[in-house]
Amino acid sequence: MAGQGIRKLMRCLRFSLGIVVAFSGCLFFLMDGACLAQAGESAQGESTAQSMDMDQHDHAEGTVDMMVPHQKHLGPHMKWTALRPANADDADRADQIVQTLRQALAKYKDYRVAMDDGYVPLHPERTPKHYHFANKQRRFLAKIRFDPAEPTAVLYRKTGDGYELEGAMYTAPRGMSEDQLNERVPLSVAQWHAHVNLCFQPDGSRRRMTRKQLGLRGTIATESECQQAGGRFVPQAGGWMIHVYPFETTPAKIWTH
Repeated sequence: MAGQGIRKLMRCLRFSLGIVVAFSGCLFFLMDGACLAQAGESAQGESTAQSMDMDQHDHAEGTVDMMVPHQKHLGPHMKWTALRPANADDADRADQIVQTLRQALAKYKDYRVAMDDGYVPLHPERTPKHYHFANKQRRFLAKIRFDPAEPTAVLYRKTGDGYELEGAMYTAPRGMSEDQLNERVPLSVAQWHAHVNLCFQPDGSRRRMTRKQLGLRGTIATESECQQAGGRFVPQAGGWMIHVYPFETTPAKIWTH
């Protein structure tokens, strides 16, 4: 009798242990699935955020058409870094950046090579003075480090059925201080710029604005004015930017906007 009791007890223990193992496995599976789903959502969110940030600098609302020298960009929607006193060390550092960029861009005289390397034309349907071929991967990398040989965008001029290489554009995170921007490109030689105080249509569309108060050419430059007009105020669209034309002959022309 005692032996039968022990065998029954053992069977009950094995059965209970099986239930515990099965429950643990199910719990692990559910938790693992939840973690994978959360990771997927996080990655998707990060990708979406990067795409939105990239779109913010697509020179939307006519900014591509505004790529002309600095003195014509002193309105309320353009923010510039302060120009610092000139010095020999900065001039040498800027010259090294230009030489590095000139060599890196040589292969992009054929715009199709640039496209093969991930540079995509922004708004090819428009007719700006300079066409920006932007690279999302290099824009992302520019948020964490500066490489003169890897600009965020390559600049072209339209010529017949093709494009003529002109220069490049570097970008930097909007939260960078002027000292940090100076570490990338000396502020005694060139000025970074940002698009600020913008009022867009509330639906967030990226189409050209038809109302003269809105957009980068618009008259509205404050949040209160934008709200009164029924718009959506954006303190700064995208990060910092700087244009470089390394094939020009003087520093003034090389670092002009």
